[in-house]
Amino acid sequence: MRTWERTVSKGLRALGLESIRNKLLAFAVLATLIPSLATVWVSYVHSQRSLTEKITGEQHSLSAQASRELDLWLKERLYDLRVFASSYEVSENLERIPRTPKGGEPVRQGPAYGRLRDYLNSVRDRFADYEELVVVDPGARVVATSASAAGADTVALPPDWLRVLKIDNAVVGEPYRNPATRQPVMIVAVPIYPSSGRLIGALTAKLNLRAVQQISRRFAAGGPGGMIVVTADGTLLAGSGSGGAAPMAARLPPESVRLLFDRAGSAVRYRGFEGEETVGTLEPVPRLSWAVVATIPGETAYRQATRLRNLTVLIVAALLLGVGLLAYLLGVLIVRPLDRLTTGAAKVAAGDLAVDLPVVSGGEVGSLTEVFNDMVARLRDGRRELERLSVTDDLTGLYNRRYLMETLANEIRRSRRLEHRCALLMADIDHFKEYNDAFGHLAGDEMLIKVARALRDSTREVDCVVRYGGEEFVVLLPETGGEEAAETAERIRARVAAEGLAAGTITLSVGVAEFPTHGDSPESMIAAADGALYRAKREGRDRVVRASGAAKSASPP
Repeated sequence: MRTWERTVSKGLRALGLESIRNKLLAFAVLATLIPSLATVWVSYVHSQRSLTEKITGEQHSLSAQASRELDLWLKERLYDLRVFASSYEVSENLERIPRTPKGGEPVRQGPAYGRLRDYLNSVRDRFADYEELVVVDPGARVVATSASAAGADTVALPPDWLRVLKIDNAVVGEPYRNPATRQPVMIVAVPIYPSSGRLIGALTAKLNLRAVQQISRRFAAGGPGGMIVVTADGTLLAGSGSGGAAPMAARLPPESVRLLFDRAGSAVRYRGFEGEETVGTLEPVPRLSWAVVATIPGETAYRQATRLRNLTVLIVAALLLGVGLLAYLLGVLIVRPLDRLTTGAAKVAAGDLAVDLPVVSGGEVGSLTEVFNDMVARLRDGRRELERLSVTDDLTGLYNRRYLMETLANEIRRSRRLEHRCALLMADIDHFKEYNDAFGHLAGDEMLIKVARALRDSTREVDCVVRYGGEEFVVLLPETGGEEAAETAERIRARVAAEGLAAGTITLSVGVAEFPTHGDSPESMIAAADGALYRAKREGRDRVVRASGAAKSASPP
């Protein structure tokens, strides 16, 4: 024990303050008495400072959460756009659209143009955030658009959009006011790469910012203040609590903008859109030149400070009597249950969800204990369900692509370290689309379930069976060479063929790749197995084909 601890302990023992109850009582009296002597002349300043800290904490929490929500919204929109851009409907049709002999302008007619435009329209109709989807070539010329042909010959991309697209794999434009809807919109774009890997254009989207307005209103709901989203120059994009200011039409005074950005994360007083005094906390939005500002009227923010200044003396007098008695009772009624709650919370924070506290008292502490136990039980159930959903396919019950990539990477590292082999099977149901179109999606789902069952029955416990996507399945075979993998694939093919269907049998085309012969990374292994699969398709389907040759390394030696 340190010297100061011994000194304090001796002093408390001499004063008869060894028990927790007595310590609580002494602390409560001192904590009430000492401030009462000082609050006569510092109450107003202290109250104002405390309110400022409270407002800072609350507003910073809200603005930071709103900023993360906006960043997540943008990431999701860019991810969705990349998914659409990677579709064969985009890349293949874009390559097939002819160009004019002079100038290389795209010819907006023909089957490829029609299919590309239909695909853009179908995506736009399913996602409310997209006002318009446009495919442009590297020269920023519009190839196809989901809008009407009239007036759709240009896209408001930044001048250096192509360089930014190659470096960042995405372009995020500045917001502007849509002349038609008079609402803020912004342009985002992602590259289009065909199988050759050559950049052939960009899929751009005109995003409306209704979601930004919804996020700001959601975080402002139920509170006395508001939430606004502004650009770097203070232009209003969306918000609740902005008075009658219109998006893209109102702008904060320059001095207010400088003050908010210079003291980001802290509550500051500034002049609002109409010159009103406001207290706000700014949080920048990642990837965007935007910021979220949690606001509250200045009069509302510091109303309590004036009231507290006038009531300080009466409150302190009442607290001296009430807090002393309450502290003694709390020492008995709360300390022990709180100790149990503190210990349980520490275990939960460390990841141990096997916590079930006894409810030995009523009132708030008892209710808090019950709520804590219920919360931990829900966390246990939620974690189990999230773990299951994150790695499995809902229809077939097999592992999903995300789980495969993680498991395959681990297995390749293990095999490389131990100098062992592993194999990868990529299987595709033959003529699945025709069967699905002829007999309906329910029949197609039944076929997928039967194939999944056959794959499970034909593989070992240590093998990883995955629904890779659509009608494609992947099987990871640890400690397995190419010949053994091919035998397993033949066994799977025969087992699948034994599954009966109303319209005949199911056949599989299977590609086999082996580590390290055909690849030493997850991507190269999958590419090798996929290439073998497509050879099996070309050679007549219903067969197993092993990858040939050695793939180039996709990772550093």
